[in-house]
Amino acid sequence: MVTSGSEPARGPIDVLIVGAGPVGLAAAVTLRRRGASVRIVDAAPQGATTSRAAVIHARTLEVLESIDMAATLVGEGVVVPDFTVRDGARTLARLDFRGLRTPYPYTLMLSQARTEELLHAALAELGGEVEREVELDTFMRANSGGDGGEGGAGVAGGAGEVAVLRHPDGTHEQVAARFVIGADGSRSRVRQERGIAFDGSEYAASFVLADVVLRWSLPADEVQLFLATRGLVVVAPLPGGRHRIVATMDEAPAQPTVADVQHILDERGPGGAVVDSLVWGSRFRVAHRLAATYRDGAVFLAGDAAHVHSPAGGQGMNLGIQDAVLLGGLLADVLGGGRGADALAQYERLRRPAARRVIALTDRMTRMATLRGPILRGLRDGAIRAVLHSRRRRTALARRIAQLDA
Repeated sequence: MVTSGSEPARGPIDVLIVGAGPVGLAAAVTLRRRGASVRIVDAAPQGATTSRAAVIHARTLEVLESIDMAATLVGEGVVVPDFTVRDGARTLARLDFRGLRTPYPYTLMLSQARTEELLHAALAELGGEVEREVELDTFMRANSGGDGGEGGAGVAGGAGEVAVLRHPDGTHEQVAARFVIGADGSRSRVRQERGIAFDGSEYAASFVLADVVLRWSLPADEVQLFLATRGLVVVAPLPGGRHRIVATMDEAPAQPTVADVQHILDERGPGGAVVDSLVWGSRFRVAHRLAATYRDGAVFLAGDAAHVHSPAGGQGMNLGIQDAVLLGGLLADVLGGGRGADALAQYERLRRPAARRVIALTDRMTRMATLRGPILRGLRDGAIRAVLHSRRRRTALARRIAQLDA
């Protein structure tokens, strides 16, 4: 019901989720499968229309299996069991994911847009729907249902929070919810409203991200990392015969063209690659930041609202989906009376250290990728070759990239 913001809230619902990307949707599916009442809102008029995050790792697929989503995604993605490090056409090292102890010994390549569509379809089957162009204006702790502390705000039938939502027509609605999940990205309104610090810094280098139709001679079931004096480029297969290109540049073009991507591959790739067309491209800069806390009373942060880092290794969406499924399960346990509210402390205790480890890994990878000068880059390339000569180290790195140690 739409009200003036001053009218009393109705409800309460169990969980209000702010943000309907993969993280918010995964949380909503998890909660609805457990019978919780959920509203999920997003300020954007539609979901992702480009591939954006396209990597799904083994641990994330294990987590998605718990909400019956893994098989659906695997059925639509490209299974990639190998990661190679190359100097032109020469293979310097190979990470083979086939030997990992997991039901999913590979990387899955699938557009974020399609991942969101599949999660949204699952939510719709469970009776849920995303409310679009609905923004969080503000919120406050409710007068009933707990004190907002660690002891269990929002449990025992009372509302933990009252959120004020702004609808497209300018009207406002008060929503009482036992819990709120902020899955609304790096500029999270939920985090800002709660005054939670988000410390970190931005990298100097920029990145080119492009999805292309590409002709070349290298295998279609590998993710390839090319080392070159001009910087790094990663090439990964996508469904539909497309390839994802990620390249470091001192100053990337705002709107990369076919010619830009062709030049990158000519300089850094295996030779003989032909870029036929550009499906989508973008320039971006990256930062590494971590929220000071993942919880404030009945409010929780997940995904980019809680942590951001370099795209090196394709870790971000994976980390966020794992946040969402764990948090959704814990909230469902507490709402269902199966566990006490103190169980919710597990969320930050488990997930914040996991984010720290990923930030440390991607920071090292990014700093190595963006070294300036041929001497430093030559030393880097030699070090990579030396480290990855060891099978034990290759396996350990594969496990970390797959987030099996997270």
